[in-house]
Amino acid sequence: MGHFERLNLIGRVTYYMGWISLICGALMHFNIASNLFLSMHVSKRNLFELGMVCFLVCIASQIRAREEVKELATGLRRAA
Repeated sequence: MGHFERLNLIGRVTYYMGWISLICGALMHFNIASNLFLSMHVSKRNLFELGMVCFLVCIASQIRAREEVKELATGLRRAA
């Protein structure tokens, strides 16, 4: 597995983890599953922060992957 594939995989995993944590935070906010999360000692703020961190990691991974593709493309142009 190359560097580009790893960055894309990290981007995808953190993207979906971010959405899952935000959905869990919404469930807790609307008191649908608040007892479940309170029994695990997880607050709404912790779920929100987890979601934001996951999205930031996702964005950073995708930007680095795109930069690597641009570097490969310019290297191929120079070789030609």
